[in-house]
Amino acid sequence: MTAASLNSSSITSPLTPRLTSLTTSSAVSHPIAGSMSNRTVPVLKFVGTVSLGLLTGVSASLSTIALPALLTLPTAVTARSTYTYVSSKTRVLSSYLRHVTTFALFSAYLLSPSRFRHPYLLYTSILTFVSGPGVDLAVSLTAGKDALSNLELENQGDDVNGEQVRHAVERMKTTESARASVAGLAFAMGLVGLWGDGA
Repeated sequence: MTAASLNSSSITSPLTPRLTSLTTSSAVSHPIAGSMSNRTVPVLKFVGTVSLGLLTGVSASLSTIALPALLTLPTAVTARSTYTYVSSKTRVLSSYLRHVTTFALFSAYLLSPSRFRHPYLLYTSILTFVSGPGVDLAVSLTAGKDALSNLELENQGDDVNGEQVRHAVERMKTTESARASVAGLAFAMGLVGLWGDGA
């Protein structure tokens, strides 16, 4: 063995384990992070899409079935009690589904790799969020100041005005119809996006 080969081996040998360990650690860490992201993003897309479908179904069934049925009740007191119950339960359920959908789809957008970060996830999460406070604001601006709140209707006791109850039910029907339209648009966009990216 020559002196040149000894010198070269003595120079490169201390660096070789260090470079090998760095290469090995990077090769191990990146696939783990990538596999976690690859497993998390489809789950978030699935959860967000299912929640959005449920949100659309709740609003659509309320506006087409449940709320028109309230107008056929025999007394204004019964209609008022049923309306306040349906309104409070719907507000809780819709808020829960809306927050789950927005969080899941927006998180899927942020966690997706840059080349697979499709903008439909962002647009769908924004439309889902707008279907709540955005629709409520638009309906309240068009309804004017004459609309009574649920608390004001409850405070009327047994001496309830049937015309005011009818206006409240029709206002909620309009709100849920608009909410179903916005959420349905977001749901259709999400389905087309999922079909497009193969998730």
